[in-house]
Parts: sequence; C-alpha cells; structure tokens
Amino acid sequence: MENTFLSIEEEIVRMLRTVYDPEIPVNVYDLGLIYKVEVSPENDVLIEMTLTAPSCPMADFILEDIRQKVESIDAVKSVDVQLVFEPVWDKDMMSEEAKLELGFL
Repeated sequence: MENTFLSIEEEIVRMLRTVYDPEIPVNVYDLGLIYKVEVSPENDVLIEMTLTAPSCPMADFILEDIRQKVESIDAVKSVDVQLVFEPVWDKDMMSEEAKLELGFL
C-alpha cells in the first residue's frame, strides 16, 4: 500500500506545480507555499498552505485551483485545502529554481 500512497503524493505534487499565483511567475509548490500534503488510507487529501502575503487578493482563486486540480486525480477521494499563516512565509522557503527565476540568486 505504501507505494500507492507515494505515487498519489507524487501526482499531487505534479498538480501543485501547475498552480500559479497570477502575480508571480512561479508555481505554489516551488514558492514554498505548500506546508503539508497528507493522504489518508481512504485517499482523502489534506493540504496545508500559506500565501506570500495574508492579504493576497488572489487567495480564493489559488485555493480553488489547487482543490480542483488535486480532485482531478483519479485515485483522490476528497481534498481539503487549509490556509495557515504559521510559520510566516519568507523567500527562504522557495526552491532554488524559484529563487533563480525571481532573481534572488
């Protein structure tokens, strides 16, 4: 069973890499906005994420985009996307690719 969970998590990460904040040319996963991805034995998915700023005007759009894309994975039963602000996001949470893309390296 563990291999099934791993492949679902890999597919979830692939989907998360297709979700962008419309104001930033880097996906939410590489921006470091995804804090947790959990898949239950029943294939219910919990995603904890944050935003680059608490007052992000695109928050609802981003959350819904994540939910829809992860729900489109055949093996996924349900998706719960929770917005958290602890710890506070900063640019050090970005992947090396994201830092390079945004000129931080």
